[in-house]
Parts: sequence; C-alpha cells; structure tokens
Amino acid sequence: MNNNNRDDKKPKNNSTIMIIIIVGIITILGISALSSMLEKATSKEVTYNEFLTMIDEGKVESIIFSNDNKIMITPKGMDEALVGYTYWTTNLNDPELIPLLKTKPDIKYTGEQADSQSTLLNFVFVWVLPFVAVYFVMGIIFKKMGKGGGVMGVGKSNAKIYVEKSTGVTFRDVAGCDEAKESLTEIVDFLHNPGKYSQIGAKLPKGALLVGPPGTGKTLLAKAVAGEAKVPFFSLSGSDFVEMFVGVGASRVRDLFKQAQQQAPCIIFIDEIDAIGKSRDTKFGGNDEREQTLNQLLSEMDGFDSSKGVFILAATNRPEVLDKALLRPGRFDRRIIVDKPDLKGRVEILKVHSKNVAMDDTVDLEAIGLATSGAVGSDLANMINEAAINAVQNGRSAISQNDLFESVEVVVAGKEKKDRILNKEEKKVVAYHEVGHALITALEKKAEPVQKITIVPRTMGSLGYVMQVPEEEKYLMSKQDLEARIVTLLGGRASEEIVFESVTTGASNDMEKATKLARAMITQFGMSEKFGLMSLETIENQYLDGRASLNCSEATAAEVDKEVQEMLRTSYGKAKELILANRAALDRIAEYLYEKETITGAQFMEIFNQENLEGLETETGEPVVQNGENV
Repeated sequence: MNNNNRDDKKPKNNSTIMIIIIVGIITILGISALSSMLEKATSKEVTYNEFLTMIDEGKVESIIFSNDNKIMITPKGMDEALVGYTYWTTNLNDPELIPLLKTKPDIKYTGEQADSQSTLLNFVFVWVLPFVAVYFVMGIIFKKMGKGGGVMGVGKSNAKIYVEKSTGVTFRDVAGCDEAKESLTEIVDFLHNPGKYSQIGAKLPKGALLVGPPGTGKTLLAKAVAGEAKVPFFSLSGSDFVEMFVGVGASRVRDLFKQAQQQAPCIIFIDEIDAIGKSRDTKFGGNDEREQTLNQLLSEMDGFDSSKGVFILAATNRPEVLDKALLRPGRFDRRIIVDKPDLKGRVEILKVHSKNVAMDDTVDLEAIGLATSGAVGSDLANMINEAAINAVQNGRSAISQNDLFESVEVVVAGKEKKDRILNKEEKKVVAYHEVGHALITALEKKAEPVQKITIVPRTMGSLGYVMQVPEEEKYLMSKQDLEARIVTLLGGRASEEIVFESVTTGASNDMEKATKLARAMITQFGMSEKFGLMSLETIENQYLDGRASLNCSEATAAEVDKEVQEMLRTSYGKAKELILANRAALDRIAEYLYEKETITGAQFMEIFNQENLEGLETETGEPVVQNGENV
C-alpha cells in the first residue's frame, strides 16, 4: 500500500514541477515583454541624419555612446510632461562626429564602458531571481491548493476518512429509531463476518438510503456506523462534488471510488445526496455539471464489485426529487426511514442525552415525552441542554422537572420576553383569550388536557399560550378529535367576542391553524359529506414543510373554500355556545390568571370543578355529595 503511494507521488511531483517551470518562464517572458514595451514608450529611434540635424539646431542636451552600438540622445527644451524621454540612433562610427561635438561646448557627451560584473548582475536580477521567486511562490500556492482541493487537487475527492471508532459515536448513542439501527447493524455485521452470509449465497447490498425529516438523526446514525464498522469510512456531503469547473464533480466521484476500492471493505457516506442526485427529468433544462456528476455516480455504483465490500450509505430529506435511476435496487437496495420518534423513542432519546447530566428526583422523562409530541432528536437534545442552562442560572446543581418543562416552552415558544409589558386592557384580553382555549379543552371529551396556561409574552411572538399534554400517544386522529381541535383553536376568539363584544388580532395564528386543519379534513382525509372519499390535495416535500398542493379544477377549489368556511362557522358557533354556558367559570379563571399570570393545569381544573359544583348546588338548592361527603 505504501509503495503504491510512493509511486503515485512521483508523477504528481514531476507534473507539479513542470507546471511551475512553465508558469515561471511565461512570467519572466511577460516581464521582459513589459520592460520592452516601457522602453519603447520612453524612447524613439531616429535616423543618423536627423541626429546630426538636432546637433546643428542645438536641440541636444547630452549624448551617451552605449556599449551595445547605440547613441543615446537626451533632447533639451522638451515639455515637462516628456521629462526622461530620449532618442537613440545606431552608431555608424562616424570619424567626423567627435570633431563636430568639440565645436558644441553646450553638448555633454560620454561613453558607456562594458562591465562583465554588471552584465552578470543584470542577468541574475532579470532572469534568475524572478524565476526562483515564481518557483517558490507558485510551489507554496499549489501546495495549499492541493490540500484544499484547489487547482492541483481540484479533481480529487474531499472525503474525510474515519477508521475504527474515531467518530466517538456508536449505536448505544442512538435512540428512537430501532428499525433503522437494526438494518444498519446487519450491514456492519456483514462487513465484519462476510463468511456466514456468503455460505448461503447472500450478497452485501450495494447501498442504503437514509430518509427522514431534518433532525431525526440520519447523520448521527452514519457516525454510529463509522464507529461500529471498524473499516475505513469515507464521509462527505453531496455539495463537495459541486464545483465551478466543468467535469470536476465526475472526476471527484471517480477518485472517491478508486480510493474506496483500494481500501475495501469500507463504507462511503454521502450526506444530502439530493445536491447531486436530483432528477434529470425536467422540461426546464438542467445543470450539465450536476448531471455529469450524477451520471458518473450511477456508473460507478453499477461498476464496482460488491464482493469487495464497498457499501454506499446516503442521507436525504427530499427523496421525491431524486433521480429514479439512483433509487432502483442494485444501487440503493434499501430505503431506511428515520422518522420522528414515538413516545417510547422520545423517552429513550431523552435518556441518551441526559446520561451525563445531573437530575433530581422530581424528573419524569415520561411526562416530558408526552409533552413533546412531534419533536425530533435534535429538539430533545436542545431541550435537555436548555434545562441544564436554566438550572445553572437559577443556582441549582441539578435539573428539575420544572426546568425541563421550561425548556420545552423555550424551544416551542421562545424565552419569556420580560421587557414587553402589556397594559391592563391588553392583559385582560389575553387572559380571557387563553382561558377560552383552556375552557374548551375541559368541556370537549376529545380534547387534550391542559398542562399550563400563561399570559407572559414570549420571544417568538406569542402574548400567551395554553400547553396541552395528551394522556397517551395517538397514531390516528378521528373526525371527532379533529373537530374538537378546531373548536379549541377558535375558543380564544369566541371568548374575546363574548366578553368584550369586539375582536383583536391575537387570534390570527389560531385561525391559520384551524383553516389548515379544516382544509386537510376535506381535501386529504375524506371527512367531507360533499366530496366524500375524493382526494383533492397531495403532499409535497413530505419530510420538510409538508406543503399541500391542490390537484383539482378551479371550480372544485372554490367549492372546497365554501366547505372550509362552513366548517369553521359551525365550529365557531359551537365554541361560543360552550363558553356562554360556562361564563361564570370563564370569568373566575380569567381573573385568577390575570393576577397570577401563569397557572398550572391542576389549578385550572380545580377552579373549573369548584365553579361547576357551586353552580350545580345553586341550581338544586342542596349540597352536592361525592363519595358520601358534602362538598
């Protein structure tokens, strides 16, 4: 292996020296040409007759007989702008010239003596020294460029090579994606023990594509594979192949696979492969350089021998834009989905990230897992870190449950904005608005229970919010669940209108969410009596923003808008009915929230239940009995 490297360096060094020599010669010739141009710009050749005429007319100030058979003439009476301008003519060894000059005492004349030492110095300074300077400067520049993938290394792969456990991450550090870990564990085992698989004719898959939303741990999984594989692991991003020079990406792909085959068995990991793997089927034209790189990648993935143990691992969150030829079996044999974790996965992720963090006895990671539905691994890691920072700032040596819930709020809604002080009227409106949301959750059977209510403004723009925590993880939402959620979202605006007989801008985000949910019920979930099971929208970028696009006519889209409008009107009417029927509880809880600014779900339910019991006693005229005791 080392001998091959030595042999490879010789031609590279020779080519480098040749390039430097050529550049040096071109530079010196350029300097010489520039010097000649400057000389022509400051001097002019005249005929010998014109030279004699200038002497007769008194236009010569001095004369130098140079050793290169020239007579250098300095004129006098020239314009100031032409100071330093000279004439010259060829020395004809005229015997009458010296006697003529003796009759002109105002003309100074002299000769230039040949000096071998001066000639040698001129040669050194004009030719040797610039060449040496160019050689060293270009050598340093090319050396740096070669290391950074510049001119000398522009076609070389920029892959970072990890060997054995140099990443410091193993499968023990990855949680919440057991199926993905299992698939990759099989690959690592195949690389370690190829014999037991080859006995029954099994072959190493050529590649696996990690697909999932941002932050779910795709790159972390790849690092864990590098830590577990104990084989060379080439890691690079899809953008590392992209360069301004045409053909460089394809050259880097060839160099990458050449290195991988020399060090097989090994793993190649390409992160964000959609940078070079986008589909070539586009009517608007494509990027020739990117398509050449993709074609070379497809060719190399088909060409290398899988028996040598070269495995391709790639990650993306945009599988829908990838070229179909890249996704077929034989190139990427497996598609490993790394999706958002469920409750069990979130708890496991929290345990992994809290492994080296001090926590007190109040911490319940199960409750935090319930409160963080939809969070990915990076969100949960950030929450643990924010909780640790909050504990230190409050002078505690361990994280408490309150720190964790505060960190959840920081990640979801931002930090408390203490410099934003609401006036009394605004604070009262916000209090009624938030209690309106919470009251609906207590009254609707399908709504999620309240964990916390606050009217403290947050840095992400909210003036207050209600935190809801489900009692259990749900994977399916019924029509009743979604309708209850829409009514809950509109409860804040309904409360404002009932109490203040006016509305504010505070419900804009609630209306946006409610409209989006109602539209999804009609166009995606088939929960509309008018349209039935007809699918009217498709999801684009499933693992990114999940944006929906209509696939129906304009007339149908207009009917969808009317259906959404009717659904929202009905839900808003229901929200107003519920709040009107519980106006006393609304006022009492809103007053308490106005004073305290933040209350827990338990405090909210205590006041709500107490108000209901008092109302029931007032209606019946008798004390309410629970479990044989007066309340």
